[in-house]
Amino acid sequence: MSTDRLIYLPLGGAGEIGMNAYVYGYGPKDKERLIVVDLGVTFPDMDGTPGVDLIFPDISWLEERRNQIEAIFITHAHEDHVGAVGHLWEKLGAPIYARAFTAHIARGKLAEYGLPETVVRTASCWPNQVTAGPFDVSFVPVSHSIPESSALAIVTPSGRLIHTGDFKLDRSPIVGEPFDETLWKEVAKDGVKALICDSTNVFSTHEGRSESSLGHHIEKLVADAPHMVVATTFASNVARVKTLADAGKRAGRSICLMGRAMRRMIEAALETGVLSDFPKTVSPEDADAIPRENLMLLVTGSQGERRAASAQLAAGKFQGMELKEGDLFLFSSKTIPGNEKGVIRIINQLSEKGVDVVDDSSGFYHVSGHANQPDLSFMHQLVDPQMVIPMHGEHRHLRAHSKLAQDNGKLSLVCVNGMMLDLSGNAPKVVEYIDTGRVYLDGKVQYGALDGIVRDRIRMALNGLVIINVVMDDEDDLLGEPWVEIRGLPPQGSSNAPLEDILEEDLSQYLGRAGRKTLKDDDALEAGLVKIARQSCLSETGKRPEVSVTISRLM
Repeated sequence: MSTDRLIYLPLGGAGEIGMNAYVYGYGPKDKERLIVVDLGVTFPDMDGTPGVDLIFPDISWLEERRNQIEAIFITHAHEDHVGAVGHLWEKLGAPIYARAFTAHIARGKLAEYGLPETVVRTASCWPNQVTAGPFDVSFVPVSHSIPESSALAIVTPSGRLIHTGDFKLDRSPIVGEPFDETLWKEVAKDGVKALICDSTNVFSTHEGRSESSLGHHIEKLVADAPHMVVATTFASNVARVKTLADAGKRAGRSICLMGRAMRRMIEAALETGVLSDFPKTVSPEDADAIPRENLMLLVTGSQGERRAASAQLAAGKFQGMELKEGDLFLFSSKTIPGNEKGVIRIINQLSEKGVDVVDDSSGFYHVSGHANQPDLSFMHQLVDPQMVIPMHGEHRHLRAHSKLAQDNGKLSLVCVNGMMLDLSGNAPKVVEYIDTGRVYLDGKVQYGALDGIVRDRIRMALNGLVIINVVMDDEDDLLGEPWVEIRGLPPQGSSNAPLEDILEEDLSQYLGRAGRKTLKDDDALEAGLVKIARQSCLSETGKRPEVSVTISRLM
């Protein structure tokens, strides 16, 4: 009897939307040969992760098994699937396989950090295979909101797995390959042990719509607009950018791309042959001379990003362009949960300028890149797997998808980050739980979520900061009075006296009462000063601030 097992382990992306990182393994327990699918990021927010630049999955488990990793496969070029490649590849060291467009993006991310671009290998599609240890992996084209998205057909000694990546059923997607039912039947004809499947839109009960359904609606909107039109969408959604540009051109507008990410994506699509015909564009400098009623700007920042073109235009000017009363601003995108505040801020700023804002609520100007509930059921039936493992979704998405699969007669369970499944048998089985978490990129430094840095920032943001300086002589006597600075606290407390003066007085009284033993002991002295400062601030302001104490001793 074989002791080899087939395992599936999500390290990110299962129980959340974003930060995708999945591991498959085959071999004896703890000696499995491994492949990694996707290395993505998620994005911080000011409420929970102030000051953080990016968030990665914790790949410590993989680092410890670096010599067991055969390859890394990237399904598509969205940041939540490829964004961590430049930051994490050195810790893994395995070759990276991706299709041409995604490979182009991945090489750029490695080059940005001085890493060898040659580790990225361009893969062909089904029926071609990449052999990685005990795995034979094929890229199977799927439709999504970025070019050359792929599912993975993973052939193992224990059976065939299909990892869908992000997908939708679009038979006329404008850019990229249409969904090919015949191809999928071919991929699945020899039997599929497990379908590891996108869960993002499981709560949408209507069938998904094609990208090609948007063009005439957008063209009419643009043609009817009396003044300048601005439209924003995801920069990576090359098909949507083309849909918008084509509609604008047909409506008689000159097209101007604004935002580095959007220009970079269009250039990458043209360079790799994904995009062959894109309307001629004008530069922001030339756009300024074009009558406003003949101009359409396509801009970055559909999710409210503060530095992107949308936010800059809403706040004032961007690259010499300015919005005016009567202009039209179109959000040809869906707001990702968690980004609502930033988007609403921009909408209100636009409203203050007298700009008319149109969003996706009508369904005329945006379609999702993910499969809706009926489409998921169609995929279950088409592939006919023995088991369905939901991925890419919050816990509620995974649970609903698992129930849907069971209703469709498939074995299924909810598998979240850190839960290792054995797929070798006739049903998925939980065999181990791995410690997982997040790693923060803060400037140039990476650190773990438990390091306390973010926690301290949140505390300072909520409660303020008090800085105390005390100088002692060589006989442990106080030289002068303690000196206090405050940050993030009101200048006056409830007694209407300056808060810094109150704190300095209370701390002076404490030092006057402190015994010789306390004055000699820096740790004891600091603890006492912190306690008094917090008590005084609580009495004056109702806040318990963070306190930083510096004790200087002259020798």
